Amino acid sequence: MICSLLPTLIFFILICVSTASMADEPLGIVKTKPTSGRFVKTNRGFMVPYKTRIPGTDVDYEMVPIPGGTYLMGSPKNEAGRSGNEGPQIKVKVRPFWMGKYEVTWNEFHQYMDLTEVFVDFERLKIRRVDKENQIDAISAPSSLYDPEIVYQYGHKMDQPAAMMTQYSARQYTKWISLVSGCFYRLPTGAEWEYACRAGAKTAFHFGDDPSNLRDYAWFHGNSEEQRHSVGQKKPNRWGLYDMHGNVAEWVIDYDEVDGYSKWKDKTIFADRDVRWPRSLDNQIVRGGSFELKSSDCRSASILASDEGEWKDQDPCFPMSPWWFTGEPAVGVGFRIIRPLTTPMTRELREKFHGPDVNETMENVKNRINANGRSAFGIVDEDLPQAIKDLRKK
Repeated sequence: MICSLLPTLIFFILICVSTASMADEPLGIVKTKPTSGRFVKTNRGFMVPYKTRIPGTDVDYEMVPIPGGTYLMGSPKNEAGRSGNEGPQIKVKVRPFWMGKYEVTWNEFHQYMDLTEVFVDFERLKIRRVDKENQIDAISAPSSLYDPEIVYQYGHKMDQPAAMMTQYSARQYTKWISLVSGCFYRLPTGAEWEYACRAGAKTAFHFGDDPSNLRDYAWFHGNSEEQRHSVGQKKPNRWGLYDMHGNVAEWVIDYDEVDGYSKWKDKTIFADRDVRWPRSLDNQIVRGGSFELKSSDCRSASILASDEGEWKDQDPCFPMSPWWFTGEPAVGVGFRIIRPLTTPMTRELREKFHGPDVNETMENVKNRINANGRSAFGIVDEDLPQAIKDLRKK
């Protein structure tokens, strides 16, 4: 009897093992080499582009694979438009990652903005409360806009890039989408961003050195008509990334040092390890230029450092918002996300990419929440979408 059942048992076991293997296969990884399309070969399988949905919403986003490699970061001394903080050129090793095909759009960012009302209601109902045990899983939702017209006047279509958020706000977005999706997302480091923008090129732009060709790839001062534009309308770079030049400048993790990359001169660094972590609310970096900047400010190596006073000059609140800017040139500041192939091992390191580096930021967040209730903290996990559905039934 046992012998007669053995083939059936073996077949059942094989089916179970195969199903488990398929279920455990990470998003964006396939075991078999694709016969078409872009892919990146790794020791874990083949990284492929993927499109997925923000849990609990009808909003999708797309990620494309970026291969590992080595390159020279920064611009040479003779590059037109080069700023003093873009050099010297240094050798960088980059590990594979996925990067947002497009800049984060208003459609995506509004899902994060909507959490403010949700978290306030959770607190009012005394459910899913934040405490010392679970606070590492909490994010702050952004306060409501002081004057929406300031933020939206340069473009607010759902497929246009979201803009005018602080680096802290962009980091909290990446923490939210990480915890709700179960995949680790974050902002790129400056070295990762420049590597992805260049897509193997050694020229000023990913398409070459001639700025007259920029209008084919970017929205900038020369063709934008002073408006943010829908993502993906121009040509992509070689790795399938759109709007890496222009439209909105994009947040990276780094801090702008007066001497640029001089401390790493004649060294080889790792893009995801050797990071110039922010030390103040000023001098946090955006890359790639924007719809209102000239072509030389949209080069692969160009950087723009934040200025807290100038970028928030129309904010009447005290302390000023830790989530939003109100002035120029922040109208052209947004971001895109990346997902490294290898997730940081410890929760503390993951949190370093998601939380604020500057103590003043968290003090301002707590002040805005405790003093006027214009925002709230909330726990984010894979159960959050269902909890929001349940809340809306009440």
